[in-house]
Amino acid sequence: MAISMDDPQLAVRIRAKDPETLQGIVETYLGQIFRSARGAGLNPEQAEEVTQATFTIFIEQASRFEGRSHVRTWLFGILYNKISEERRRLGREQRMDDIEEVVEQRFNASGRWVNPPQPVDDQLHASEIRGLFEDCLLAVPTQQRMAFVLREVENLSSDETCKILDVTATNLGVLMYRVRNRLRECLEAKGVNKEP
Repeated sequence: MAISMDDPQLAVRIRAKDPETLQGIVETYLGQIFRSARGAGLNPEQAEEVTQATFTIFIEQASRFEGRSHVRTWLFGILYNKISEERRRLGREQRMDDIEEVVEQRFNASGRWVNPPQPVDDQLHASEIRGLFEDCLLAVPTQQRMAFVLREVENLSSDETCKILDVTATNLGVLMYRVRNRLRECLEAKGVNKEP
C-alpha cells in the first residue's frame, strides 16, 4: 500500500496501529534504515537485527506517536538508540577525542575542508579508496559515525539529524568537525591524497 507521509491523518492511523499504514511505513523506510545501520559500522547480520528491532519498537510504541516530528525522524531516533545499545553490547564504544587540535586549521567556518582531498581520477582505484574510507569510518565513535551517515549519506537535514541524535545544532557541528577530521587523517595515513 502506498501511503502519503504528508497525510494529516497519518499520525492518527499510526497511533491506531492501522496494519496497512504500519506496513506502508515499514516498506517505505526498511532499506534506508538497513543502509544506515550498515553505514554505522554494523556487519550485515548485526544491521539486520538492529533494523528488525527498530521496526519492532516502532510497531510496539506506535500508539505513542504524536506526529510532532516526521515518522522518519522517529524511526531514525529508535535506530540510533538500537545502534548505541549494540555498540555497547559489543564493547566497541570509543571515547570521543579533543576538538582543539587541527580542526581550525583544516576546516573553514562552514565546516568544509580548507584543502580538500584531490579527486581520484583513476577508476581502478575507486573500489580501493571506498574500502579505505569504509575502514576509516568504522574507526570513529558511533555518534560521530551516525552524524556523518545521516547528514552525508542519507542527506537528512541538520534539524532532523539533531532530533535523531538528541543533540543541539552546535553539538552536531562539533560532531561533523570531528568525524571529517578523523576521516581525513585516517585517509591521509593510508596514503590517500598524497603526492606520488
